[in-house]
Amino acid sequence: MERQHSSWALCSNLFFLSLLISSNLLTFYLFSSSSSSATSESTTSCPSYSVTAANNETPPTATGATTDLAPEFLEFASPHPFPFGKNPNSGEDHLYSPVGHPCTLFPDHLNRFMSYTVNGSCPDDELIAQRLLLKGCEPLPRRRCRAAAPSDYVEPYPLPVSLWSTPSDHSVVWTAYACKNYLCLINRKYQKSFDDCKDCFDLAGREKARWTSSESRGLDFSIDEVLATSKPGSIRIGLDIGGGVGSFAVRMRERNVTIVTSSMNLNGPFNNFIASRGVVPMYLSISQRLPFFDNTLDIVHSMHILSNWIPTKVLHFLLFDVYRVLRPGGLFWLDHFFCVGEQLEEEYRPVIESVGFKKAKWVVGRKLDRGPERKEMYLSALLEKPLKNSW
Repeated sequence: MERQHSSWALCSNLFFLSLLISSNLLTFYLFSSSSSSATSESTTSCPSYSVTAANNETPPTATGATTDLAPEFLEFASPHPFPFGKNPNSGEDHLYSPVGHPCTLFPDHLNRFMSYTVNGSCPDDELIAQRLLLKGCEPLPRRRCRAAAPSDYVEPYPLPVSLWSTPSDHSVVWTAYACKNYLCLINRKYQKSFDDCKDCFDLAGREKARWTSSESRGLDFSIDEVLATSKPGSIRIGLDIGGGVGSFAVRMRERNVTIVTSSMNLNGPFNNFIASRGVVPMYLSISQRLPFFDNTLDIVHSMHILSNWIPTKVLHFLLFDVYRVLRPGGLFWLDHFFCVGEQLEEEYRPVIESVGFKKAKWVVGRKLDRGPERKEMYLSALLEKPLKNSW
């Protein structure tokens, strides 16, 4: 009887062992089939290029995600293999051309910008390009066409005459602007309509007197007084954010300081005008990360452009970017920051102070030209990145 029971137990154990092995084999087969199918599906459905891949984000997996974009845009932004394999600097075997992620959010504008004859002439489309920039499509994709230029181009005046001379009208393609010559731009200071930097094209007017007084007068700091806060010769290179027609850079050049001026072309050829004067323009919006390495600039200046029209969080990021590019001991000249009512004390002072600058000058004044009831005010400040323990 005991022997019969042992035989039954042995058969039972063999049965369950056989069942276990069979179930494991079935599971392995099903898993292998599904993995193979998933791999095949991801290989065939993944688009050949993803715009977000160029920004180190997760690429989309939906089939046809890029079918609505211009072929020339895809040609530019697709990854391209390095001729000699993996690049030792990037650690990659493909080159990814940078392009602003929001570009693809506005396909109509993007496709117009990227539609042209390769090796031919670019369309005269400055308005489309600037609209893309202002919508966050920055940097714009490169193109393989020749940019529009005046057919009867006239070269700029030589230095130093060019610094305070109005350039020729034949140095600009005027189709994007309401004014079709510089005289029109100079005279628009008499018009009631709003224009960015309304009177700054008049180099014989108020523009020529900016920052030149022997000492500061309230909100109006003088260049010489600002430079005197640092060791002689230590302020050598810098940036003017939203610098209009480049007059700050010209005044600093007269003091052997090199300034790059960032500017857009809002209803006027600001970048052409800056370049014609003999200083360096940079076509850059205030949303773009400053294209300078950390701790490199001696001074950053901005007049009027940094104000309460900028979303506060965007302004906070921007101020930290200014702090980043300034070297320890570098100066940030915040010139006529505009705000209203209690905004300065309740909102902007805490934001500015959170960045970590030392205050060298801090002057608040009321803006009364449109009436005191508006409670408009300006802040002018000279801020220093700490020389030690600046991070």
